[in-house]
Amino acid sequence: MPAADFAPVNHKLLEWARTEGGWLPEQVAKSLHVKPERVVAWERGERKPTIRQVENLARFLHRPLSIFFLPAPPELPPLASEYRRLPGIKVGAESPQLRLALRQMLNRRDYALNLYEELGEPTPVFDIEAHLSELPASVGARLRARLGVAIEDQLAWTNEWQAWRAWRAAVELGGVLVFQCSKVSLEEARGLSLLDTPLPVVGINSKERIPEAKTFTLLHEVAHLMLANGKEEFPALQERRSGKQWTEVERFAESVASHALLPEDTLRESLKALSVNKGSWSIQEVRRLARRFWITPLAMATRLRESGFMSWKRYNEWRGEWGDHVAALPARAGGFATPAEKAMNRHGRPFVQLVLEAMSGNRLSSVDATRYLDLKFEHFDQLRTLVSGPSAGATSNG
Repeated sequence: MPAADFAPVNHKLLEWARTEGGWLPEQVAKSLHVKPERVVAWERGERKPTIRQVENLARFLHRPLSIFFLPAPPELPPLASEYRRLPGIKVGAESPQLRLALRQMLNRRDYALNLYEELGEPTPVFDIEAHLSELPASVGARLRARLGVAIEDQLAWTNEWQAWRAWRAAVELGGVLVFQCSKVSLEEARGLSLLDTPLPVVGINSKERIPEAKTFTLLHEVAHLMLANGKEEFPALQERRSGKQWTEVERFAESVASHALLPEDTLRESLKALSVNKGSWSIQEVRRLARRFWITPLAMATRLRESGFMSWKRYNEWRGEWGDHVAALPARAGGFATPAEKAMNRHGRPFVQLVLEAMSGNRLSSVDATRYLDLKFEHFDQLRTLVSGPSAGATSNG
């Protein structure tokens, strides 16, 4: 093969890009339809890949082609110095999909900070704190007050997607970027958060098809951000709590989220008209009550138990019955979304608005805008229409 067909890449960058992404040589080889020995030879500098192979490698690793021609690998902080500790995730052993999602969220946050500065606009500040010594109900009430979600509005929502979008909009207005990731398995992470300030980030797994579950995950992650503001929680690389201690932190965040979604006074008022015995809550009774507030039945059962309206015995029985019920349900299909809707769902309204505003003010080229939003320019008119519309009310998934 002529020498001109080979790419003069820096072999050290080939190895760096693969290992930083969490991939094995065998996985890269399978994607490029070559033997693993060939990938190892490239990384050792014993052979050179073709230009086409480097282009395919860049797409597979989600890296710009130019990075393979740098004189030395870029110095990046460990990902675990950015995100909160996640149950079951060993620091440095994150899946390639999770590592990619984290890197993309970090990049978007950097883009947003730069755009705020470029446009001369103040960066929103999320500064409310939480402490593990506090009652979760008090922290949940403080969070709900900061988000400004009135119980009257919550009861007036007409479907679960409207509820999800309203809670997301409230969190975003509160100074938190909310992104969605699509490649991470639900088993690895339903939600995650980046603890940097200003502009902390919450990531929601878009594989979650139940909007009420997305909402709960969102507020759960915001509770972790509050703990970080209160110096009660630190990035995964710095966390030194035992597994048992960390479980208590997770339970605290879950309880805060449940009280933010459903205040104690509102729950008690709603139960006045019901005459259900603590030991006799049925699946349907819990579902009906949960639907009134657009939360998951499991979250409702947990709140009933925590507030003393469901016995521990019935709660444990109910969870088993609920698990059997969910397992018997058919798979929930995702709704159709246009490319512009997907971009809005993936990046969130504040980030999209920043990009469009910067492009309109000639502070950002259309080429960079399409790269920031991962959206073809032909869809930008529809995206502008979405941004200028209401922040909640649509029913499609994304």
